[in-house]
Amino acid sequence: MAEALAGEQSGENSVQLGGYQQELKRTLGPFQVFAISFAFISVAVGIFATYDDVLQNAGPVGIWLWVIAAVGQTLVALIVAQFAARIPLSGSSYQWASRLANPKVGWGFGWLTFCYLAIAVVAVDNALASQAFIPLIGIAPDEGTARLITLVVLLIQVVFAVGSTRIVSMINASAVGLELVLVVVVAIALFIAVAITGDGAVGNLTSRGVTENAPDYFAVGGGLMFAMLMGLATLVGFDAAANLAEEAKDPYRNVPRAIVGSVVAAGLLGLLFLVALTVAIDDIPRVSASDSPVALIMRDQLGPVMERTLLVAITFAFFGAGLVVMTACSRIVFAMSRDARFPAHRLMRRVDPRTHTPVPATILIFVMGVVLMVALPGAALLKLITAATILPAIIYGLTIVLYLGVRRRLERKEGAFDLGRFELPVAIGALVWSVVALFMLVVPAGALVPVLIVVGLLLAGGLFFLGLLLFNRQALETEPGDVSVFKH
Repeated sequence: MAEALAGEQSGENSVQLGGYQQELKRTLGPFQVFAISFAFISVAVGIFATYDDVLQNAGPVGIWLWVIAAVGQTLVALIVAQFAARIPLSGSSYQWASRLANPKVGWGFGWLTFCYLAIAVVAVDNALASQAFIPLIGIAPDEGTARLITLVVLLIQVVFAVGSTRIVSMINASAVGLELVLVVVVAIALFIAVAITGDGAVGNLTSRGVTENAPDYFAVGGGLMFAMLMGLATLVGFDAAANLAEEAKDPYRNVPRAIVGSVVAAGLLGLLFLVALTVAIDDIPRVSASDSPVALIMRDQLGPVMERTLLVAITFAFFGAGLVVMTACSRIVFAMSRDARFPAHRLMRRVDPRTHTPVPATILIFVMGVVLMVALPGAALLKLITAATILPAIIYGLTIVLYLGVRRRLERKEGAFDLGRFELPVAIGALVWSVVALFMLVVPAGALVPVLIVVGLLLAGGLFFLGLLLFNRQALETEPGDVSVFKH
């Protein structure tokens, strides 16, 4: 009891030690912090959205690349947790790089993370509308309808996000609890159904399915490699807990555990779900041709009632994931703004004294989501969303490089997460994996435009960075937390 109390008190002091005043309210317990990261990953959502690509490009056997992605991302999560255990401040990698390298490098981390999260909000909510909600209510697929639903979802999320972090955590905890139960129950039900009816086969796990005679299947950028994208697109965002560290109780312990635990749990549950789904396929060509093979397998094996139950749960999981992304993005804006390193920083750093949430920063994310939904045509929006899958690989890779460069200067806090003598081999393994992951994301056919979009985002950031150097150089030369020079 005394140890837990000491942990909470040290957590309370972490913001002051970082040079700031505690403005955000600490309401997130261990499970709520875990739920933040797990809801961002949302393994059921990721598999629901990408399983069709695996079947069509690599065949059922492609699911085994999930294991490689899960192991690789766990290595990355272990390194991210090393930082989170030492600098538990909103802004995560922005704060780590600003304090351990220099503010200019930190600004680059912050800009990349902001771009990724701002796009991800739209990606998640638009997928909610088109892939879950429209099929659930039984209306014909329509892009215009999907965009309207997306705007409504964004509006509801911003209301929750500015209302209270506790409300956000309650919604996420409920969504995560439902998702955990659903994945396990559905997997068991599918195994039982296959055993009883005989519709399905264990041999599906090694089948290439409709890609049996596909050329260049094993080539670089070929069908098998494409299957890796399911794991790479799903097992990301585990650092969301670090972005809300100032709202977590005992962040030195709870945040690192949430980061690593969410990836491990998602990896194991995802594998269970994928094996159950694949074994339950009774007609590989028919299921592979479906735009929603997960729902089709559920309908075939368990009936329409279970299919609709799945869609309800998936819709809720999508909503929780989008809410987490919006909240995490607002914390990046808030963190950079209180150091005067974000446009309109005096406005964006404001925290409502009643709700203890950064209201202007949250509204900004909503406005950007609305602009992207209204202004971008379908093809351009799809390319932008695809580009967003490349950004986390870049961010994680740079984070590991940063860690390798500063690890000898990191202080060891008693009782906090620490890899000990394993830190160097884990870091090297994580770096190798990050290079491999980035390579797999940029080499497939059709990746050129998304890569150019990423380059464009970097150039846009470079222009703003140049503006800071010309008109507000002090913001890039002042240590983070030393905000007195910006007060009037």
